[in-house]
Amino acid sequence: MRELVLFVSLLPRNVAIVVLRAYRAVISPLYGEVCRYHPSCSRYALEAIQRYGVVAGSARGAWRIARCNPWAAGGIDDVPEPRFQNFSITGSGFVLPRRAARASAPVAPHGLLVQSHGKG
Repeated sequence: MRELVLFVSLLPRNVAIVVLRAYRAVISPLYGEVCRYHPSCSRYALEAIQRYGVVAGSARGAWRIARCNPWAAGGIDDVPEPRFQNFSITGSGFVLPRRAARASAPVAPHGLLVQSHGKG
C-alpha cells in the first residue's frame, strides 16, 4: 500500500517528464545548440524535476533559464543531488519508488539508474 501511495505521489513528476521529453524531441532541435550551459536548460529542468519534484524542480529550471543569457559565462552546471530520495530514476527517465525501480533495471553507483545525456 505504501508503494502505491508513493507511486501516485510521483505521478505529477512523471507527467512533467513526458512534457519536457516531448519539448526536447520536437521543439528543442529547431533551436539547435544555443544554451551557454551544459547540460542544456531543458535537460537541467528535466533532471531537476526528476530529483526534486514538479514545484521545486520547475523553480530550479526557471532560475537556470533566467541565468542563461548573453552575458552569462556558461559552463558546466549540474543539478545538485538531493540529500534524501526514496525513488529511483529509470533508464527511460521516469521516476519510480525505489523498490519497483530496483526490480526493473540496474542501478548506477550513485543510486540513480543510468541515463544518457542526449542533445537538447
